[in-house]
Amino acid sequence: MSTVLQAYRFALDPNTTQDAALRSHCGAQRFAFNWGLARVKSNLGQRDAEASCGLAADELIPHVGWSAYSLRKDWNQAKNQIAPWWAENSKEACSSGLANLASALKIWSDSKSGKRQDRKVGFPKFRGKRGGLSCRFTTGSFGLDESDRRHVKLPRIGTVRTHESTRKLARHVGRGTARIRSATVPYQSGRWFVSFSVEIARTDPAPAQPHTAVGVDLGVKSLAVLSTGEIVPNPKHLEVSQRELRRLQRQASRRVGPDRRANQKPSNRWRKTQARIEKLHTRIANARRDELNKLTTHLVRTHGAIVLEDLNVSGMMRNRRIARHVAGVGMAEIRRQIEYKAAWAKVHCHIADRWYPSSKTCSDCGGVKAKLRLSERTFTCDRRGMSMDRDLNAARNLAALVETSSHSWWATENEPDGNPYQTPCSGAVGTATGRPRPDGRGQRRAARRRLRNTSTHCPERR
Repeated sequence: MSTVLQAYRFALDPNTTQDAALRSHCGAQRFAFNWGLARVKSNLGQRDAEASCGLAADELIPHVGWSAYSLRKDWNQAKNQIAPWWAENSKEACSSGLANLASALKIWSDSKSGKRQDRKVGFPKFRGKRGGLSCRFTTGSFGLDESDRRHVKLPRIGTVRTHESTRKLARHVGRGTARIRSATVPYQSGRWFVSFSVEIARTDPAPAQPHTAVGVDLGVKSLAVLSTGEIVPNPKHLEVSQRELRRLQRQASRRVGPDRRANQKPSNRWRKTQARIEKLHTRIANARRDELNKLTTHLVRTHGAIVLEDLNVSGMMRNRRIARHVAGVGMAEIRRQIEYKAAWAKVHCHIADRWYPSSKTCSDCGGVKAKLRLSERTFTCDRRGMSMDRDLNAARNLAALVETSSHSWWATENEPDGNPYQTPCSGAVGTATGRPRPDGRGQRRAARRRLRNTSTHCPERR
């Protein structure tokens, strides 16, 4: 049993009064966010202007605190003048907006100073009325309604009916194995949702085959190819719906859409068509999410170790020829789901190095090919003549990373990422084997020099 944070999401069915109250809360959160951002941005701009005039650092105007506590303290002092309507909504509406701003500013500051290792994050931007609606509650009377299992409680809004039953969460709360920490109410795809952040004690079943490792090779032709030989077909939900999606988009192009330059408002027919497009995208996303959840749950509950590749999904999305197909698969979502589900079930999840040549390595003898075109769907070993499907060969190489690195991997909780499996000697370098490019005037000369130095250790090259 392990205690984790898990989200329970339910679709809401509010009446007209509750819908207006939810929109008012989301508007209050957006107003508080923009107020704090304007205050911080004005302070930073004034400090830059004073520094450009030659003033010393100690002579500049003091910094405005942008922690959640400082922003909330300043808001309480100024809210009666700038927002006399603040009492109409729950205090959590404005507090959540200021907390989101504090988090965004901290991420930007850490990214600018180098504390954040991910890609650079820009300065926060103002939120418009046409942006996403969302509000978060951390205090007050919120949670499940005790009278039945079809209603939830929200501060200042009251009891709201849900489209689905909340019995699963209600049973955990009734047994005392779950505690609701916060509630987030977003508006997505024309519908209100409530997402409860729950601290719950999970007891996940052990995998059916705890001492087996499986390599998962993700692709576009097939959703996944497992090292066991199982091929998971790609349902291609987006491709199946392309005909209907194109028809609706052509229909929307014939309607009168919005135009800010001419101050033109969209027609009702354009709004109806956009609602149908949004509903179709929602159906595609829901079908894809259901398919991926079934696949990842099957892998976690079957095998004791799962090996995935560290794919450059964002880089593949820049290729206009395969971007739509990669987006329709959801490769990053598969990795995300496997990682957190494996942590819940105590299953070992290993991420292979991005430059590990899983497709170019022979799963039988370990030889590495220098070149392998993407159009070659069958891997043929130059040494032993072994022929196998390209994706199945890559999946078996991925599974071998765990099997050869340690025979007691099921007892190891944390293992560094990378390629612990050492491939046999080969003259290929660079992206073919994942080795760094040699320093010098050319790769061929360095490869010959390395080949002479290692010829005594490789019997097949004597």
